[in-house]
Amino acid sequence: MTGSPNTVDGSSQAESGAAEPKGRRRRTRRSEQLIEGIIRASGLIAIVVLLGVLVLLLRTGLPAFVDTAPWDFLFGTRWYPVSEPPTFGIMPFFVATLWVTAVSTAIAVPLGIGCAAYLAEVAPSAVRETVKPVIELLAGIPSVVMGFIGLALLSPYVQSLFGLNTGLCGLTASIMLALMSLPVIVSVSEDALNAVPDSFREASYALGATRWETIVHVCIPGALSGISAAVMLGVGRAIGETMTVLMVAGGALAVPASPTDPMMPMTAAIASGIGNAVRGGPQYQALFAIGIVLFIMTLLVNLVADRVLERQKRKFART
Repeated sequence: MTGSPNTVDGSSQAESGAAEPKGRRRRTRRSEQLIEGIIRASGLIAIVVLLGVLVLLLRTGLPAFVDTAPWDFLFGTRWYPVSEPPTFGIMPFFVATLWVTAVSTAIAVPLGIGCAAYLAEVAPSAVRETVKPVIELLAGIPSVVMGFIGLALLSPYVQSLFGLNTGLCGLTASIMLALMSLPVIVSVSEDALNAVPDSFREASYALGATRWETIVHVCIPGALSGISAAVMLGVGRAIGETMTVLMVAGGALAVPASPTDPMMPMTAAIASGIGNAVRGGPQYQALFAIGIVLFIMTLLVNLVADRVLERQKRKFART
């Protein structure tokens, strides 16, 4: 008789203790479902926005090829929107975009990965905590300010160094774009290198590798996916930047033969011409057709990068 109350109390406590974990698991599951729904909705919104941009470009830009053949549009060297009939050839803009993107990438990628490797693997913590916020602050500088810096400070130096008639050329624009891409490349690459497990480094040191060999052959390959994403962000910044190249690239309509020639990339051509174009007119449609070409270029860059990354993954999987 005396043991029954205790038995009842013990069973009730056990039932409440069993019910509490079930309730906690139920709340955790609901939270997980909410987070999954938010992630799924974000992905769908991104896809819808991308498809909407593509539809807008195609609907407005494709009519430009009715009056101008695609071959003449892509490989023509004359851009005369006010002539009769108007002539639209984007070869000068296309070549200028290739020059500016290639040179800025050649400058920014080695410097960015090297700086990220130094911050992640070599630099003391005090240096890392001081330098990385400064680098990330550079990403917040407006492009028009970078354009003023290139216009006032860099272009005279480039002009005197190479003996040019003007310092407003593709090389000046490329250097400024490299400076604008560096914060993104350094920050993302440094985070990717920090994500490499310490066991990889310890195994490399245990086999007798030096710090340099460990960085080159272990850390960078281990962070290759993150570094590739950083490089793609940097290349995308170089391809899509507008104000800086509009201010310091020179604005010439001729096909550039070297990076030191004045030039007008495609983004600058769109920005400078859209204000004077009649909505729905031939020039307006041609500018949207340039946007289609830019979209395809960006897509091809990402596809090539994805292919290279998959090849590297298979290579390291075999080894």
